[in-house]
Amino acid sequence: MTVSIVLAVTDEPPEELILSPSTSHIEACQFVVNDHTAQLCLRIVQWLEGLASKALDLESKVRGSHVGTYLPNSGIWHHTQRFLKKGASAANTVHHLDFDAPTREHAHQLPDDKKQDESLLEDVWTLLKAGRLEEACDLCRSAGQPWRSATICPFGGLDLFPSIEALMKNGKNRSLQAIELESGIGHQWRLWKWASYCASERISEQNGGKYEIAVYAAQCSNLKRMLPICADWETACWAMAKSWLEIQVDLELARSQPGRMEQLKSYGDGVDGSPGGIDGTSQPSSEPERWPLQVLNQQPRDLSALLQKLHSGEMVHEAVTRGCKEQQRQLEMNLMLGNIPHLLELIWSWIAPSEDDQSISRPRDPQMIRFGAHIVLVLRYLLAEEMKDTFREKLMTVGDRILHMYSMFLFSKHHEELVGIYASQLARHRCVDLFVHMMELRLNSSVHVKYKIFLSAMEYLPFSQGDDLKGSFEEIIERLLSRSRETKVGKFDESSDVVEQHRLQSLQKALVVQWLCFTPPSTITDVKDVSAKLLLRALIHSNILFREFALISMWRAPAMPIGAHELLSLLAEPLKQLSETPDTFEDYVSENLKEFQDWSEYYSCDATYRNWLKIELANADVSPDELSVEEKQRAIAAAKETLNLSLSLLLRKENPWLISAEENVNESMEPLFLELHATAMLRLPSGESMGPDATVCAALMSALYSSVTEEVVLERQLMVNVAISSRDSYSIEVVLRCLVVEGDGIGSHILNDGGLLGAVMAAGFKGELARFQAGVTLEISRLDAWFSSKDGSLEGPATYIVQGLCRRCCIPEVILRCMQVSVSLMESGNPPESHDQLIELVSSLETGFIYLFSQQQLQGLDMNNAIHKSTPLTLNSYAHFFVPNIYCLRGNIPYAKWSFKRSSHDLASWDEILVLYHCASSSSETQC
Repeated sequence: MTVSIVLAVTDEPPEELILSPSTSHIEACQFVVNDHTAQLCLRIVQWLEGLASKALDLESKVRGSHVGTYLPNSGIWHHTQRFLKKGASAANTVHHLDFDAPTREHAHQLPDDKKQDESLLEDVWTLLKAGRLEEACDLCRSAGQPWRSATICPFGGLDLFPSIEALMKNGKNRSLQAIELESGIGHQWRLWKWASYCASERISEQNGGKYEIAVYAAQCSNLKRMLPICADWETACWAMAKSWLEIQVDLELARSQPGRMEQLKSYGDGVDGSPGGIDGTSQPSSEPERWPLQVLNQQPRDLSALLQKLHSGEMVHEAVTRGCKEQQRQLEMNLMLGNIPHLLELIWSWIAPSEDDQSISRPRDPQMIRFGAHIVLVLRYLLAEEMKDTFREKLMTVGDRILHMYSMFLFSKHHEELVGIYASQLARHRCVDLFVHMMELRLNSSVHVKYKIFLSAMEYLPFSQGDDLKGSFEEIIERLLSRSRETKVGKFDESSDVVEQHRLQSLQKALVVQWLCFTPPSTITDVKDVSAKLLLRALIHSNILFREFALISMWRAPAMPIGAHELLSLLAEPLKQLSETPDTFEDYVSENLKEFQDWSEYYSCDATYRNWLKIELANADVSPDELSVEEKQRAIAAAKETLNLSLSLLLRKENPWLISAEENVNESMEPLFLELHATAMLRLPSGESMGPDATVCAALMSALYSSVTEEVVLERQLMVNVAISSRDSYSIEVVLRCLVVEGDGIGSHILNDGGLLGAVMAAGFKGELARFQAGVTLEISRLDAWFSSKDGSLEGPATYIVQGLCRRCCIPEVILRCMQVSVSLMESGNPPESHDQLIELVSSLETGFIYLFSQQQLQGLDMNNAIHKSTPLTLNSYAHFFVPNIYCLRGNIPYAKWSFKRSSHDLASWDEILVLYHCASSSSETQC
């Protein structure tokens, strides 16, 4: 891969291969090891030769043959030999067959031999480009030209390429050392280079074969003779990089010899000891002692100049210039320069969606996105400890955009299992946003698809937040759960039924909990703790949703609250596993599990009631005379089941429904406040939504204030705010705030009715606000209660408020439904045995149910009871049913004692009943 060009570090030469005295090859290798620029050149050459070598292997595999597959002695001039044996003679034809004959006699072999020679040299050139010097030499020898093998690989066939690999390949061969002991280090090296240069120039002057010229030019860095046949980018780049590397080595060898650089400078004033450092107008001598001045002016001064030559050099082939504009070549050139920031910007400019089309599913170049993502990962891994601030910022910001795009591309192609690999490398906020986005998009997908995303996050991300730079599964889930409860913009239709809209949206809210119900892989750390935390979070969020669903599903219709029942089915399997190992998770989930079980029982009652109602409505469409006995019995059985389950819930004494034992202690010296935040829609009696405006918000705020006395407002510092939601123009945001007191925010909650804030909101939910449009109710989509400090910062959840509010709304509704079912049974001639029990249950001060009813609900209860003619209402019953629910509508005043007096008349009417109560804060008896 091209990245290795920039990142590779050359090893030191093995000590066992260091000879004393040293040789030019050892000196060259040590120079490359110590010089960064030379190292870079070396890696570029090796990379390009590796590409060419792989291409040859592929060709051999595909075609079954490759370059150099010639008959033995095919390099011998057989045609010319036969021509001379015949005694023929021609002015332009050589008279001898030795390899020097063409040069000595200024003549050529016959065209057929010359063509065969050119074909041989083309293959030699191809092998040299692939770094296969040894194969090139073998080819020359097998073709009958051993002399040519000696000219391209002197010194007994040693590989003199300045790399550690070549040094190790040569081993402890002392041939070069012996040669240089006599002539001096580098002398024979220069002589061979100069001879190769002279050969390339002479062959060119005689219009020799272009490949023969290039073969010898490659040995001496003669770019002027190599570049004309480099018809592709890789070959031209290889020629330049190899030439530049060898010239750097030649100059280094010159520096290592005393007086050598001064001698070179005396030949040319422009020599400064670097490639390209000679005045281009000078005319270097052809003497070997002046090497490498002959080709110095052809070399680039630095890597940028080398690449610039590829772009616009006079000697460069037109195809090479065009190749420089290709994406692949631009990437490679930026990598060679080590300009990683520009490289990343370049990749992003190619793959970023256009302004007209932001779709990730139709990227401009999927392969480029894939390449960009992987190069970002490689660079981050290899350069983690070496990045400077500016470089790090670019690699992180642009790199994150590339990784994010590739992650979304994989997601769009349904490779969710791979996303975690790349998402885990994103910045914390990007990682969290990505997974939340994917989970939301796949919310309605199959369990298999969702489990792939779950596993991807679990396996590649930490479960808990431990590093501020990395996203965690817990953070993803928290964001996802929070967003799932937000109002979905554009989902509501003003003319449609609000209850049905909320019912349908509740299913989407419930489905989010499924992400917490999957079994984590056993390969992760602390899998048991993770499983426990997932279950705990599932229970907590399910209870939050159960409360909200209960408050929007009290309307008497056959349609089931699908969100609640979806939650119950999702948690069935995790809770089954919990029951099999009860000791494992007891400390985590006991309190939340209790509430979950409470809601499970409530929704079971709710389901039986709706089933009965469905049967009743179906039977109502048929004449009583036409109803079959089976249909009547079915309705009676459903009614009795409804009453039995409801009474079972209401009569729980040791473990009353939805009552928490939690106590709150205010350890701060500063006052603590309670806050209730609700997002809701206004529902008309017709079922349609009521569009809020500033006037409606102001009227509702006034009505909520008026639901309690002015003294309570002042004493508890009650604040009410109502505004149109910024997310949805059909919703409103209601915020209530009050001071905590003993029994409501401090200590235990004796009445378990949500306290002051619960009382105020209950009036809105029940549609009984005295100074607001009659019959208009609040249909919530989100409800939260909090403890808060004096400055308004939220301290923690005040769950008891919402639980108490649910008791205020749900328990009266359950009782009223039971009365409705009782009336139905009475009409069918099957009076229930539990009717009187219901009356006693409501009127009992021990249960406290009377405090949960509003005035209208008590009146409805009495109307149902009046139908039950076999149970006459007593004065005490009337007092309990018809007394105005001052607790609900007049403030949070806990009553210590109730008493009832009748007037002097024997038959008391409502106007003649005196209700006396003692306030807990006053010993005086007050008459209502």
